[in-house]
Amino acid sequence: MKLKASISILLLLCFLSSCVTNKELTYFGDKEKDKELIQQSIKVNQKPYKLQIGDLLSINIKSSDPKLTEMFQPSTNDNANAAQSEQGLYYNGFTVDMHGNIKIPLIGELNVLGYTTDEISKIVREKLLDEYFTEEANIFVVIKLAGLRFTVTGEVGSTGIYTLYQDRVNIIEALASGGDISTLGNRKDVLVIRQYPQGQKIHHIDLTSAEAFNSPYYYIKPNDMIYVKPLKQKSLGTGTTLVQSITTVVTVLSLVTSIIILSRNL
Repeated sequence: MKLKASISILLLLCFLSSCVTNKELTYFGDKEKDKELIQQSIKVNQKPYKLQIGDLLSINIKSSDPKLTEMFQPSTNDNANAAQSEQGLYYNGFTVDMHGNIKIPLIGELNVLGYTTDEISKIVREKLLDEYFTEEANIFVVIKLAGLRFTVTGEVGSTGIYTLYQDRVNIIEALASGGDISTLGNRKDVLVIRQYPQGQKIHHIDLTSAEAFNSPYYYIKPNDMIYVKPLKQKSLGTGTTLVQSITTVVTVLSLVTSIIILSRNL
């Protein structure tokens, strides 16, 4: 009787502690209250992105006569494809420095911190018209983020350094680039390691809660490192699903039973 009771208790404990629950795998919750919060957060987060320190910009100045704007363009070594590649953008783009400035040929230093790309385009165009051109030149300035580079590591499908060519990247898009969080990844406590002038800081975000949409770390920044910690089930090695857990428990119980039977026969 004691053996049966022990087996029953062990089996119950394994079921309670070893399986990865649906709640641990669900992003942003599934309650009606959470759905309302998500909709409200999406509306709030639709504001244009404002430039930060470390952003890499691509600046293209055009006019009705291309020769007029050649002097404002970075050197491309006569290779248009190289200029548009990630390596080309690194050398020919404009990085926002620690003071929030960029340096444009002939125009000089320009503070862009906290501005949108559209706002900077207007400022650059006005400077060109004031100092170099007339309206007849049809000056057109295009400024875009030259890709957002970040690192994904930990319990994900594929760890690595990724670059997405878009103005804003949220943490779900970043994780999707790395093959998403694995079944054994901890969605409740994802770490975002962010660069600051003073050094690195570690931030936490719970992706199982709709509150994640309001987190200042929901949208990633250049050179962010996203680390997904493993769930305790990985260290226990008892399986992530009910079937796997049952298999593990049966194996353990068979071993324990065999040991008890052998010990009694000695």
